[in-house]
Amino acid sequence: QVQLVESGGGLVQAGGSLRLSCAASGRTFSRYAMGWFRQVPGKEREFVAAIIWSGGSTRYADSVKGRFTISRDNAKNTVYLQMNSLKPEDTAVYYCAQSKVYGSTVPSDYNYWGQGTQVTVSS
Repeated sequence: QVQLVESGGGLVQAGGSLRLSCAASGRTFSRYAMGWFRQVPGKEREFVAAIIWSGGSTRYADSVKGRFTISRDNAKNTVYLQMNSLKPEDTAVYYCAQSKVYGSTVPSDYNYWGQGTQVTVSS
C-alpha cells in the first residue's frame, strides 16, 4: 500500500510563488512515475505535471508551462511542484499521484492519490 501526503498549499497573491511537496511511503518510490493534478469544485480533475521515475523527463499542461516545475528526490521519497507567477485561475485543490505510466494526463492511469492541498491565489 502507498501513502501520499501533500503539503505546502496556502493563500498567496497573484504573481507569488508556492512549493508543494508530496511525501510517499510504502512501495518503492523510485520505481514509479509521479504526477500532479488539480481540481476545482464542479470540474474534472485536471493534469498539471508529471515526472518519470528517474526525474530525467517531465511533462506539463500548457496552462502551467514555463511557470511550474516538477521535481523529485528519490532519496527522500518526495516529489515537488514549484509554482511561480501564480494566477487566480491556478486556485484549486492540488493532488499528487503515482503511476506505472509516465506522462499520462488521465487520472485513471494513476493508482494512488494523496488527500490534496488547497492553493488559493488572490487577485
